[in-house]
Amino acid sequence: MALSNNITAILNFIALMCSIPIISAGIWLASKPDNECIHWLRWPLVFLGIAFLLVTLSGFAGAYWKKETFLGLYLVCMFILIVLLLVLLVLAFVVTRPDGAYTVPGMGFKEYRLDGFSLWMRDHITGDDNWGKIRACLADTQICSKLTHKYISAGEFFAAHLSPIESGCCKPPMICGFRYSNPTTWIGPSTNIAADADCGVWNNHPTQLCYNCDSCKAGLLGNLRHEWRKAYIILIVTVIVLICVYLIACIAYKNARTAQLFRSYK
Repeated sequence: MALSNNITAILNFIALMCSIPIISAGIWLASKPDNECIHWLRWPLVFLGIAFLLVTLSGFAGAYWKKETFLGLYLVCMFILIVLLLVLLVLAFVVTRPDGAYTVPGMGFKEYRLDGFSLWMRDHITGDDNWGKIRACLADTQICSKLTHKYISAGEFFAAHLSPIESGCCKPPMICGFRYSNPTTWIGPSTNIAADADCGVWNNHPTQLCYNCDSCKAGLLGNLRHEWRKAYIILIVTVIVLICVYLIACIAYKNARTAQLFRSYK
């Protein structure tokens, strides 16, 4: 049993290290301005990483004090957490797979169409029940006002690699035909107002801009998609390591139990 305990302790240490990238990815996602405005999306990954941390600590305790009950509970809890992480990853992959971005000729940035994103994201994040609070939160973050200090000339702005939120919320769609004055002030009237419903929604007032536009909703989803895709790579590697660690831990626990039963029959 001592060998099994040593193996379990080593495996727990590896699993403990795996909780760090999960928590770090969760904190990174939670710190983004768009996630600050979607409270229920901010912390699930952080909580899941903390749960992995606590479970691995219980595994250490079981190995140290040679408590089989702790070790058995550790294996059950670790299985549940790995399944939850896999479900989260599959869900994140499925709902972030569609991409509503499209290239604007001659511009350094892309624009975004709301119907290009998954129905789940549109219903659960930018639906009418949620958008009022999200819209007010985005306006309070001062994302758009920062652009006026960053880009002075029209050439600089049009060549800029704007984030999806900056592109969708801080300016009107380029197809509308407004003339550039500064990143958040555009001179009208629109020369092509029938081309996009957002052309009639745009307002130069700092609290209005395009926050009521479908392009802003699409920009928010584009930001979320981009951030989750970055975190996804780290999490995939982490979950593969965790599955390998879990399988080895199960084999070690089973062998230890078999050896103990064999000795008890001698």
